[in-house]
Amino acid sequence: MNTAIKRIRRNADLYLLFLPVLIFFIVFEYVPMYGVQIAFKDFIATKGIWGSPWVGFKHFERFFSSFYFWRIMKNTLGIGLYQLLVGFPVPILLALMINEVRSSLYRRFIQTVTYAPHFLSTVVAVGMIMMFLAPESGMINLLIQWFGGEPIAFLTDPAWFKTVYVLSGVWQQMGWSSIIYLAALSGIDPQLHEAARMDGASRLQRIWHINLPGIMPTVVILLILNVGSILGVGFEKVFLMQNSLNMSASDVISTNVYRSGILGAEFSYSSAVGLFNSVVNFVLLLSVNRIARKVSETSLW
Repeated sequence: MNTAIKRIRRNADLYLLFLPVLIFFIVFEYVPMYGVQIAFKDFIATKGIWGSPWVGFKHFERFFSSFYFWRIMKNTLGIGLYQLLVGFPVPILLALMINEVRSSLYRRFIQTVTYAPHFLSTVVAVGMIMMFLAPESGMINLLIQWFGGEPIAFLTDPAWFKTVYVLSGVWQQMGWSSIIYLAALSGIDPQLHEAARMDGASRLQRIWHINLPGIMPTVVILLILNVGSILGVGFEKVFLMQNSLNMSASDVISTNVYRSGILGAEFSYSSAVGLFNSVVNFVLLLSVNRIARKVSETSLW
């Protein structure tokens, strides 16, 4: 006990820096978990959480047996996997390419151009997407017509929704996501590259045998976190891009919770859906973390 107190006193400044983060998570992440119990009740506002009648798994059963359950799960999982397969490798490739740029001026220019979309609000980003993909006046459709093709209704055709959503997300986030990989690349010992050059290794060989293994622990950790949120498809962008014509491909868990919980005032049902989403993500996180620990000896814990 005395040893622990001495260690805390010795690192008091670090604990003080960590304190606001700890308070934030307690207040905004853990305390609200008290309200999770309404997923197992028929919540009545006048009776409060404790006074509302307990109904067990009634709302979960309703969600699992609903007409739209498989459509919602297919869309959410499909977008999540699409994001993982396309959006996860791109920042890694971008970081590896930026790391090979020798001109500092050109490098800063590339970083500025790729980082800038991250700072656009979701509303502005979706507005730009609508402008670029407009069937008659959009830049993309004008190029298609210039090459002799027919204009495509990207935003109303369900077949195109996932592609537009994911690729626009890659464009907006790839530069910002590459920062952590660039930081990992900067920690690689330059002497390894000098030795490889002396042995006649080409640039691609040095990237494959030095840079990639050097950032692999970072890649594994971020992969675990990404898989752990595979069903956590955001609400704002999907909702802004959603319309009655692409609903069959754009209706996901978050939009379903919005319609039932906010518009329909079915708080218990929407809480049950949200809890199911969180539990599935948590199980995926634990599973992938365990697999990563066995395969690569790198994991979150």
